[in-house]
This record gives sequence, C-alpha cells and structure tokens, in this order.
Amino acid sequence: MTSLFQILMLLLDILYFIVIAHVIMSWLINFQVLNLRQQLVAQIWYGLNRLLDPVYSRVRAIIPQMGGLDLAPLVVLIGVAIARIVLMNNAALFY
Repeated sequence: MTSLFQILMLLLDILYFIVIAHVIMSWLINFQVLNLRQQLVAQIWYGLNRLLDPVYSRVRAIIPQMGGLDLAPLVVLIGVAIARIVLMNNAALFY
C-alpha cells in the first residue's frame, strides 16, 4: 500500500508541474517572448493543451465565466494541493 501512496503523490506532483509549465508558457506566448511559428514551441504548446484540456474543460464547466480571465489553472492547482493534503493526512491508511 505504501507504493500506492507514493504513486498517487507522484502523479499529483507531475500534474502540478505540467499546469505550472502551461501557465508560464501561456504568459510567454501572450507577451510575445515565445512564437508559435517555431516548431518546437508549437509542439510543446499543443501537447500541453492536449494533456490539460480534459481537466480544464471540466473545471470551466463548473466555474463561472470571468471575461478574458481563465481561472481553470488556479482551480486545478488548488485541487492538487487539497488532494495532497488529504493524502498526507490519511497516509497512515496506506501503511
């Protein structure tokens, strides 16, 4: 059961870093530091969008529209933090 706990924590860590990378990359694209005409940048961007779109679409269906502001990444990061707290507080169940 210890390995199940560690796998869940690893998956949450990976999701956290993927969301952070997506947010930072979106800022860099919006401020024209990165250009989507570059093949590598475009491949990374579309890959991150494909990974996170199922998660973001579910969150966007729940939260209200905020105009041009997308709060889905923030809600996902808060959800990951809550899941980590719940897992850490119930870690004794895995041992």
